[in-house]
Amino acid sequence: MKYFITTLGCKVNQAESEAIAHILKDADSDQTRNEAEADICIINTCTVTGKASMQSRQAIRKAIKANPNARIVVTGCYAQTETDEIKKIKGVHYIIGQSSKSLIPELALSGEKHKNMSSPVLIRNEMGKEEPFNRIPVNVSGIRTRPFLKIQDGCNSFCTYCIVPYSRGRSRSMPLEEVLNNIKTLDKAGYKETVLTGIHLGCYGLDLTPETSLFKLLDRIDKSTTIERIRLSSIEPHELNNEIIELVAESDKICNHFHVPLQSGSDNILKRMNRPYTSNKFREMILKISKSIPDAAIGVDTLIGFPGETEKEFENTFSLIKELPVTYLHVFPFSPRKGTPAEKYSDRVDTRVVKARCKKMRELGIKKKRAFCEESIGKTHKVLLEEKRDDKTGLLKGITSNYISVLSDGPDCFKNTITDISIDRLIDNNSVSGTILMNS
Repeated sequence: MKYFITTLGCKVNQAESEAIAHILKDADSDQTRNEAEADICIINTCTVTGKASMQSRQAIRKAIKANPNARIVVTGCYAQTETDEIKKIKGVHYIIGQSSKSLIPELALSGEKHKNMSSPVLIRNEMGKEEPFNRIPVNVSGIRTRPFLKIQDGCNSFCTYCIVPYSRGRSRSMPLEEVLNNIKTLDKAGYKETVLTGIHLGCYGLDLTPETSLFKLLDRIDKSTTIERIRLSSIEPHELNNEIIELVAESDKICNHFHVPLQSGSDNILKRMNRPYTSNKFREMILKISKSIPDAAIGVDTLIGFPGETEKEFENTFSLIKELPVTYLHVFPFSPRKGTPAEKYSDRVDTRVVKARCKKMRELGIKKKRAFCEESIGKTHKVLLEEKRDDKTGLLKGITSNYISVLSDGPDCFKNTITDISIDRLIDNNSVSGTILMNS
């Protein structure tokens, strides 16, 4: 049996798709890169923005059009929250909610007839109920050089614009010892780096018995595993504390890379968003990172055009990011999500204004990233070189601890190694090139 997986959205979705692929591969199924030749097409959807929902629908229709004889399975956040919309798409056979993703391989392998199904089979639980952490197998045979390890799921925050708590449920964590064992498994399989990911990573361990924390987990990883690198995905500003920052500063294992969702630099807008911090607290935290780890990559999310956002409030966000040592930006326009409080806010910002503000913010992000890359020129960095070469140049490609993309000429023996590279020039706004130091 051949299968094709389309994944939209966050790193957690990507980790879950990789786990599904791992189970199918163990069952002697083959993954194909061609939708048209697949026996089953799995679309792992996202609904974090209106655009993401639209892209999810497009991906579903694309799979049906490319392969009308395939079994079409739709899962993910869009499948959890918008089942009625998916049912309208003719050709879908299964709609699988978040907590039932583990059933997908069984459905794929069942050989059950589906051509004459009048409506899709729906397997979905309400995420408001308490759900256990959905254990997924570690993928030790994937093509990713830096595999994702999902250690947390769900969110308790209920920001007024966000659908995620409704699509993912409450926060829950992988037990600490299980995290350590999974990292050791990846290490033994030859991986040099893994990315710890979750929907609300800073809440890791608070639901476990006995209770633990992200700092305690990172401290254990640093002291008791031999994998060369651990990278963190997004952490909320109020949960990225001094303990974590100092641990990263002292560690040779945890990457000098933080991704922090600011959303807005206006305290009034943050309050309306139900974000539990102020712009000044965010400023203090970013400056603390920069002082403790001067070469750290600091990525920031911004949500532009939230209802009621004035020009002055937008400029507060722009000025805050401009003055801080932020190294790259993810810029999102506000998108009303059905079922959230912000959907009903009447003081919407004009679409043209939102678009102009996003453009200005993205231009700032480009300048920030370029300046950060330029700072690396003339320095030597340890670069994890990937298994796959760059498509355009044929050069080895890799990433530094502080999240700079690097291209370098060299033989295949350097693939999947952490190698010293002397950075010599800027390629574009997002990457640099360098020379491998052969004695590294």
